[in-house]
Amino acid sequence: MINETLQVIKNRRSTRKFKPEQIKEEELEAILEAGIYAPSAHNDQPWNFTVIQNKELMEELNVESKEKCKDFPDELIRKMANNERFNIFYGAPTVIIVSGRDNAIMPQVDCAAATENMLLAAESLDIGGCWNGFVSFLFNSEKGDEYKEKLNIPRGYTPYYGVALGYKKVRVFNAPARKGNVVQYIK
Repeated sequence: MINETLQVIKNRRSTRKFKPEQIKEEELEAILEAGIYAPSAHNDQPWNFTVIQNKELMEELNVESKEKCKDFPDELIRKMANNERFNIFYGAPTVIIVSGRDNAIMPQVDCAAATENMLLAAESLDIGGCWNGFVSFLFNSEKGDEYKEKLNIPRGYTPYYGVALGYKKVRVFNAPARKGNVVQYIK
């Protein structure tokens, strides 16, 4: 059984090559609205979205985030951080920072749901997206408060993720094989 929604879910892949042109305002608004309509524990809706379309600021976040990971214990993260050509946002023209209210019941889970809603909405509009956790290394560092203030993230909120958005330069259609034996039925 397949319908349009299920097809969008199956087609969504992380985009890591973007065209330089900016996405349309109405597309961005539709993507943000999808995030706002995500489920949340006790309907708390603890998210806050910071939209960045300033290239200089995105590059600053890229450089500072990588700086925080140059000695990271995980080898892959460390290699990416030390690669001058690597851009944590992959050159996307739009980045959304997803933050959650600290006193919410499950802010990180709720923000994850909002992030996935936005990625699915982007895919439905043929806009590429990539879920980004790399930027959180910066927000969790000694410079975190400075950048939260610079990005006007409200007090009492923690930035969890970034979402890179833009028109796809390359289309990826082949999904990696899905792991089996992950469902148990009790009837």
